[in-house]
Amino acid sequence: MRVDYLHQATAVYKVASIAREYGIPVIADGGIANSGHVIKALACGASAAMMGSMLAGTEEAPGEYFYKDGIRLKKYRGMGSLEAMTKGSANRYFSENKRIKVAQGVSGAVADKGSVRKYLPYLIQGVKHGFQDLGVKSVDELHKNLYSGTLRFQIRSAAAQTEGGVHSLYTYEKSAI
Repeated sequence: MRVDYLHQATAVYKVASIAREYGIPVIADGGIANSGHVIKALACGASAAMMGSMLAGTEEAPGEYFYKDGIRLKKYRGMGSLEAMTKGSANRYFSENKRIKVAQGVSGAVADKGSVRKYLPYLIQGVKHGFQDLGVKSVDELHKNLYSGTLRFQIRSAAAQTEGGVHSLYTYEKSAI
């Protein structure tokens, strides 16, 4: 887990630990790029995860498609980006009347993911696999294991992450869908 993800995971865990005492759900936001990140967010105590950039490349998401280096991309503008703030989202960040705006999001491009109707089942199956790997059947059970101490995390070195991934193949393909 990269250091920036470790900080985000710690923030979600600490906030969720306190919010849980008051019955308040927590939404993890930031850095969610795949179903594994959704599982990690839920395992840290979040009740849900924002998936803006993950869903941004779908047909149903706003934005224009364009091609770059033969790849079909779609413009993505995070709601906390300076670009979005200049187009009206500044009030979400209490910056509508400020001369100086500080970005809390990014703008860029994401790969075309096709229809959300085909992409969501892939994400759901990824979360189900994550639950299976953790030996749980629900978010409630996952949180129970977290707060009872049954669920434990390990920090893995870069070498361990490389070893645990695809290696020793001349070529390989990984399909997004």
